[in-house]
Amino acid sequence: MDARGRGRAGDVNPADQWVFNPDTGSYELRQQQAPRPPRQRQHPDAYADRQANPQADPYADPYAPPAEPRLPGQRRRPHEDPGGPRPSRRKPKPPKSRKQKVLMWGGGSLAFLMLAGCAGAYVLYQQLNGNINSVDVGENNAATTDGPVNILILGTDARTGKGNEGYGDAGSVGHADTTLLLHVTEDRKSATALSIPRDMITDIPQCKTREDGQEKTIPATPNQRFNTSLGQSGRDPSCTWDTVEKMTGLEINHFMMADFNAVKELSSAVDGVEVCTTKPINDPKSHLKLPKGKSVVEGEQALAFVRTRHSVGFGSDLSRIELQQQFLGSLVRKMKSNGTLTNPKKLYGLSQAATKALTVDKGIGSVKKLLELANDLKQVPQKNIEFATVPVLDNPDDPATVVMDKTKAEPLFKMLQADRPLNGGGKGKKEAQKVKKAPAAKVRVDVYNGSGVTGQAQNVLSWLQTSKGVPLSTNAGDAGTQNQAKTTLTYAPNQADQAATLADMMGLPKSAMKQTKTDAGAREAMKLSLGKDFTSVGTPIEAPDKAPEGVQHVSADDKNICAK
Repeated sequence: MDARGRGRAGDVNPADQWVFNPDTGSYELRQQQAPRPPRQRQHPDAYADRQANPQADPYADPYAPPAEPRLPGQRRRPHEDPGGPRPSRRKPKPPKSRKQKVLMWGGGSLAFLMLAGCAGAYVLYQQLNGNINSVDVGENNAATTDGPVNILILGTDARTGKGNEGYGDAGSVGHADTTLLLHVTEDRKSATALSIPRDMITDIPQCKTREDGQEKTIPATPNQRFNTSLGQSGRDPSCTWDTVEKMTGLEINHFMMADFNAVKELSSAVDGVEVCTTKPINDPKSHLKLPKGKSVVEGEQALAFVRTRHSVGFGSDLSRIELQQQFLGSLVRKMKSNGTLTNPKKLYGLSQAATKALTVDKGIGSVKKLLELANDLKQVPQKNIEFATVPVLDNPDDPATVVMDKTKAEPLFKMLQADRPLNGGGKGKKEAQKVKKAPAAKVRVDVYNGSGVTGQAQNVLSWLQTSKGVPLSTNAGDAGTQNQAKTTLTYAPNQADQAATLADMMGLPKSAMKQTKTDAGAREAMKLSLGKDFTSVGTPIEAPDKAPEGVQHVSADDKNICAK
């Protein structure tokens, strides 16, 4: 503090450091202050002296010799003894080097910033917390888990809310316009973002909504567009949650839902997202105008890019999904770049935009829980994030909709259930012991149904006999339980060749193979018991090592994706 301020700066009064030395006839810097002498008991006449001279030092010794007169401008410290010994003259300390000054100022600045940062972080935490909306979906899962993570990401086309008024039907409650199921493997080394087409026909199961403490049951509706699982008939995200679980066989941990405004705000918070098209785009419906090649979009233009569909591909929702995957991959790369997450201003804007746009489940309904989840998921390398789409076929009954291609979709779901990455980079199936396979005509097997689905044994029997050339197969009826979890094939050592043939046909995993200790008779059949993991004939029970042929998937790390 300035010496002209309030007394002292650092317990040293600059004016008191300079004293007159009668030996040299000049002022000198005092390096050491004389210690204060112990207070002495005053003579009885001291009171009378103070009365006669009110300016006298109340702590002065009345019997001490008079002090030397002080020169103008000199001040003594309140407890300094003017008659005490004078300090010895010492050599002044050398000035601090530039490095020492930098360290001193840096240390002080760091301490200040840490203090200010803590206070600011608390205010920001409270503000961001207030931005987040949460919905009770009947689940209160912990923010993180030691196993695989499945997060349902919803983009709604609701027209309500600030920034959404100018799109489509005013007051619309919206649909599940964009839906991705993000699966993160247990080892956090890879992730798959699976897009679910909004116009795909599926069964919407019965679900329960909870609002203001009131629980309401919404009946199931078969053969509906997937996007009606949200918003329509009073359905909330818990209904989409149930629909996706039933469709994929995966257990969902959390959901996140955002509206149109999220795309605008997030793209602006990162100073734009790079996209690419192989031809110029001029879509009067989405108001998107882009030249051929690479462009950077943000705000309204970014929203127009993820909403357009008539100017790319076949003009369908499937082409729009590819645009959305390209945009999200580029957004992930931009957010992970050094210039975004290390820039306080950008990070602040990103945090504000994300929390204002989000509606989540109670399990991650606070900034603290969202940060826990984010810190867990950020371990996944960018190069190992894959985007894929549920395989579909044209619907012969309605050209405006599509139906699931179960031949490709079921193996894809099995991969996620088995926690395998689409790019084949995870643990593949173990090398099976090579066994010479028997001809299909010599395979003898009894088929039992334990899947819980009526008629499955007969379906397999018909498929084996008509499509695979296995005439020595029979329908043995129920397996004794209708809730058998896994399919098993029980065989004798001398039937290993037959078992290898059937396992290859059925796509049985090694865990399904149960070999007995004794050989079987010449006409004794193997026992194939169907479990709940059996879905349909021709669909392997074991998860494949990589995405089935024809399944669209791209890497989030691919910078060369360009919309056609």
